[in-house]
Amino acid sequence: MIKHLRSAADLDAATATLILDTAAEMAALSGREVKKLPALRGRTVVNLFYEDSTRTRISFEAAAKRLSADVINFSAKGSSVSKGESLKDTALTLQAMGADAVVIRHSASGAPHRLANWVEGSVVNAGDGTHEHPTQALLDAYTMRSRLGRLDGLKVAIVGDVLHSRVARSNVLLLTTLGAKVTLVGPPTLIPLDVPGGAQVSYDLDAVVPDSDVVMMLRVQTERMQDSYFPSSREYSRRYGLDLRRLQRMPEHAIVMHPGPMNRGMEIAPEVADSPRSTIVEQVANGVSVRMAVLYLLLGGK
Repeated sequence: MIKHLRSAADLDAATATLILDTAAEMAALSGREVKKLPALRGRTVVNLFYEDSTRTRISFEAAAKRLSADVINFSAKGSSVSKGESLKDTALTLQAMGADAVVIRHSASGAPHRLANWVEGSVVNAGDGTHEHPTQALLDAYTMRSRLGRLDGLKVAIVGDVLHSRVARSNVLLLTTLGAKVTLVGPPTLIPLDVPGGAQVSYDLDAVVPDSDVVMMLRVQTERMQDSYFPSSREYSRRYGLDLRRLQRMPEHAIVMHPGPMNRGMEIAPEVADSPRSTIVEQVANGVSVRMAVLYLLLGGK
């Protein structure tokens, strides 16, 4: 097993499959009255978040606690970081505290790779800039496999703001490793020139939907946009939003995904988000099981 999870590219097919299989075992715990395992008792997991993310932070915290690890939540706001402390100095502080694993979310791409040079424990990337978010890709893959029974050969459309999406990049790397066929769909202005390896590109959602096993919608990240990437929200929704009409053109077995948070009414219609074919709530639940598996395997749980 690898020591760090900084990128989906760190995972070969065997390691990724091991994580997904372990997550399935962890998910079985959710039906028990006592959901905790003693696997990581005495270990310390630090959630080091330089960006706000309620969903991801709580998911990692729940995962670590269910494995009986001690959890330290470190928020940049109101900490010494706000006084100018560098990432390296923060890392050395965490090292002195005996952190066995550091889960980091940072606005700078590459921050987890730098952090891994300064701490002896494992580093887990919970999102770095517009670069990657590997545990989100793992939970997405786990959800696909749970719903559809396989990953090899699946046709997955990732739709929307691919340019600013770390989720899209990690999903392309992981899903292609596991044998899925990925198509990135969006306006030309929101598709990067350096498309991650193995992915196809389309600018026409209506042409892709009827042949997709999975349609994953991405949030338009207006907070990262300095320029105008499309004429208007209404025009974007008309061309690249998933509404009931497009849902009905998908194969009967196909599912709808979204990493959240959603812009209801823009990239996805409310009735689609709440439909039986939507896995959005499942993705959140599966995130805890997958992150339990990652922490368990990285820290050598028994």
